[in-house]
Amino acid sequence: MSIHNYLIFFVVAGLGLLLDQATKLYIDHNMALYTSIPVIDNIFSITYVRNPGAAFGIFAESGFRIPFLVGVSLIALIAIVVAVRKLSVKEKGVVVALSFIFAGAAGNLIDRIRLGEVIDFLDVYWKSYHWPAFNLADSAICLGVFMYAAFTLKEERQRSLINPA
Repeated sequence: MSIHNYLIFFVVAGLGLLLDQATKLYIDHNMALYTSIPVIDNIFSITYVRNPGAAFGIFAESGFRIPFLVGVSLIALIAIVVAVRKLSVKEKGVVVALSFIFAGAAGNLIDRIRLGEVIDFLDVYWKSYHWPAFNLADSAICLGVFMYAAFTLKEERQRSLINPA
């Protein structure tokens, strides 16, 4: 791995983590829990909620949720660092993708360790149909996974064009 990949990884992951934590701290210090500020009527609000579980509240009622979710997060973070170390200079897009995933996983891990739950505040809905509230860390993970899949599929397509079966 080149120094450029390390630089890209730490800058993107660091900025993502900083932005995630700053927005969560702002929401926590400036809004009361369960309050909502409409941004676009019937579509989007800033709504302060806390999620004790994983995605969509999975494991929220489980007694083992904190050790399990912290453990899974730590394993994911280590796996990402190992994967980034193995990437070549040509794979900058994959480095960025993994940086987003790392930032999101680290951001939610910090919340779980600090609060025992994750601060969510992005509320997307249509009339009374709500998507589960989420945060910038969740967005970074989704964006990173999408980017990783896109780069991987592109790489596979290029390989199949070079070496047709």
